[in-house]
Amino acid sequence: MNPIFKPSLHRQRHDFVVDFVRKNNPKKVVDLGCAECSLLQKLRFYRHIELLAGVDINGAKLSKKKHGLAPIATDYLQPPLHQLCVQLFQGSVTQKDARFRGFDLVTSIELIEHLPLDDLYQFSEVVFGYMAPQMVIITTPNSEFNRLFPGMSGFRHSDHKFEWTRVEFQSWSRNVCLEYGYNAEFTGVGQAPQGHEESIGFCTQIGVFHRLPMNRDGHMLADNAEDHFPYTLLYSVTYPSLRDHNILRKTLVSELLYWAEKMKNEWLESLTGKQEEERPVEEDKREAGVYGEICWTNSQELQCHTLHRHVSVPLRLLWNYCPKLQELSGSLGNLSQLIMDDPQIKMNQPRSALIFCILEQDLGDEVPNDLMDSGYAESSHVEEEHWETD
Repeated sequence: MNPIFKPSLHRQRHDFVVDFVRKNNPKKVVDLGCAECSLLQKLRFYRHIELLAGVDINGAKLSKKKHGLAPIATDYLQPPLHQLCVQLFQGSVTQKDARFRGFDLVTSIELIEHLPLDDLYQFSEVVFGYMAPQMVIITTPNSEFNRLFPGMSGFRHSDHKFEWTRVEFQSWSRNVCLEYGYNAEFTGVGQAPQGHEESIGFCTQIGVFHRLPMNRDGHMLADNAEDHFPYTLLYSVTYPSLRDHNILRKTLVSELLYWAEKMKNEWLESLTGKQEEERPVEEDKREAGVYGEICWTNSQELQCHTLHRHVSVPLRLLWNYCPKLQELSGSLGNLSQLIMDDPQIKMNQPRSALIFCILEQDLGDEVPNDLMDSGYAESSHVEEEHWETD
């Protein structure tokens, strides 16, 4: 019997963690023994995570894999509201580093079986006693499953110091829970063949630990010794987010110009009669006053003698029309302040509307009479119509 896992056992372990993160929404996550950083690469896409850290004793491997954690193009095109920081540290899981206190979730995927028993005791003290996260996920091989691998003698990997049965793993876990104030649930991935589920169990066994509320007489989760920082920070990157003022401003300007251009073009097309039959919804909006606040002015360039017209798109109209602008800026006043002095934005003097200059040929062959008779054609400078809204 040679069990074959689809998806692979490696992926099933990571999928278990990803599903757990999706359901529990931790903000600070650290993966101990992160090695290839493949789990971190998956977790970085979950936007509720604000700090994502990895620790491994192999600094050379971390330096090689760190580039896979850099932001990609879509992170800049669609920056989230929250800010994500990704960090990689070289260090031993038997050492206490004060920067890792208070995390929401600690993961240890196929790590503990590589530790000598003395180091395993230190691992328990560091993770559960010193770091004291809200949740811990630990995976390790189930030695009972090894009999299903043909020709296997000894451990699954030459570096393994031990491999536990389900009883041994659960016994260790419950002792940790009693000492440090946690409870544990047990499951696994890598289903045994039919008929062996109860007798053998999963190929990989998983313990999920939740910290219990501590009363006044409960276990002291953090010692009073001086803080130490033995880990070496090898990589740190902060992803683009709307908390960055410059990124927020660029996003707002892009969103504002998109909707202003869209509304301007629809209004021009309705005036020239190009979409009177094709866009009845937009026509209904115009008749109802949605576009009624877009007003026209025009001016004649003295040197070129070319007639220009200017569309004025009120900021308040854009604010009401685009919920994303409301979400990003919070108020109409904030929106006006955030786009102030941006070179892509041209506004009227009261800073209440965006101004777009339109050449006469953009209107098509026929210029609407209401524009030609607007009274502004002889003006030598841009004047704006003052209007009131309902």
